[in-house]
Amino acid sequence: MCRSIKTLRPPVLPEEATEEDIRAAALQYVRKVSGFRAPAAHNREAFDRAVDEIAASTAKLLQDLEVRGAATRAAS
Repeated sequence: MCRSIKTLRPPVLPEEATEEDIRAAALQYVRKVSGFRAPAAHNREAFDRAVDEIAASTAKLLQDLEVRGAATRAAS
């Protein structure tokens, strides 16, 4: 599922993932799960709220991840 979502963890370092990258990944996820590329007007609020919540959770996840060896790769 969601094979087109860009990986935001190493080899891309979490601090390199932009807010735009995180939001784009969240949008792709919501589109995949909902089955809608763009929601109907009566579903827009729920769709947008889901994107916001998933983007926030993704940012927190990336911030909290400890990836062993990442510092070594970054120093190379």
